[in-house]
Amino acid sequence: MNHLNPTREAFDFFKSLPRDTPINMLNLLRYRERAEYPEGHPNAAKDWTGRQAYREYGETSGPIFKRVGGSIIWRGTWEAMVTGPDDKHWEDAFVAAYPNAAAFLEMITDPEYQKAVVNRSAAILDSRLIRFKPGEGGEGFG
Repeated sequence: MNHLNPTREAFDFFKSLPRDTPINMLNLLRYRERAEYPEGHPNAAKDWTGRQAYREYGETSGPIFKRVGGSIIWRGTWEAMVTGPDDKHWEDAFVAAYPNAAAFLEMITDPEYQKAVVNRSAAILDSRLIRFKPGEGGEGFG
């Protein structure tokens, strides 16, 4: 089963958590070979890869992400599954930091973001979006 959008239950739980504290959102991405746009969408004629469509999503949603105070604090490209199922891999991963959950909610409900997110939907074969409360870094695992 592939995951593109949150379930109603997961999103309702997200909204029930504190909205006034900083959050980090871990994004795990696997792209479609070819982007799949709705019929009639202007980008459908471009024959983009999923990665190209996701790049377009980044460009069109980026100003909104920045306006709400978001920033990318870590980004990586998948190399190997060390612990976990062999059939799962993520082509890209990143952690987006938001000043608070309200900023994330403001972004995803913005009308311009809603126009941009069609590129994400066209691009992504499977994904995970996981909310974390930021913690302290350090030299040990504990």
